[in-house]
Amino acid sequence: MKKYFIAGLLVWVPLAVTVWVLTWGLGLLDGVFGTVMGALSAVLPDALHPQLESFRNIPGLGIVLVLAVILVTGAAAANFVGQWALRQGDRLLQKIPIVKSIYSSVKQVSDTLFSSDGNAFRKALLVQYPREGMWTISFMTGTPGGAVQNHLHGEYMSVYVPTTPNPTSGFFLMLRKEDVIELDMSVDAALKYIVSMGVVAPPNGNVEVAAPERKH
Repeated sequence: MKKYFIAGLLVWVPLAVTVWVLTWGLGLLDGVFGTVMGALSAVLPDALHPQLESFRNIPGLGIVLVLAVILVTGAAAANFVGQWALRQGDRLLQKIPIVKSIYSSVKQVSDTLFSSDGNAFRKALLVQYPREGMWTISFMTGTPGGAVQNHLHGEYMSVYVPTTPNPTSGFFLMLRKEDVIELDMSVDAALKYIVSMGVVAPPNGNVEVAAPERKH
């Protein structure tokens, strides 16, 4: 019975988690549509409220419209006029006291993570953490900057060490480049390795690792 129960879990757990993630994502998109419809109801005349309610009751319409708006926005941002409009919007938001701090922080993080020109999560690394002799997979996020680099002598790397099985939380470290091993592994493969807690090994997982030499 125990063997059959575990075999059943191996079938249903991945499906259940997949459905849960998709449901959460679709619910988020539908929630955005509902918020927009609620704002329109407060602005438009009462005579148009029945038409708005009829749109709200169409299954999946909110998801389709939100995705369409995202695609149209991306297409507009790719041309000169759209980029000019986005710059004007950024300047406006940067002048609002409380909104400025929130918006600028989120924008910097999103630009770093999703921009094709950035270095965030572009390389999978192997580092010794939390102590020497213990190894874990991490990701390069860039190089230290600002006042921090004035106190670091030598070549350093900014490294994100994710937790498992939830890689969205972790630790930010600044390590000497000679103490970091760059892996011949894609970021996707490294994330799968972390999320699976080492069960799903990368294709070329049988690699002998030598400790990096320390420079004195």
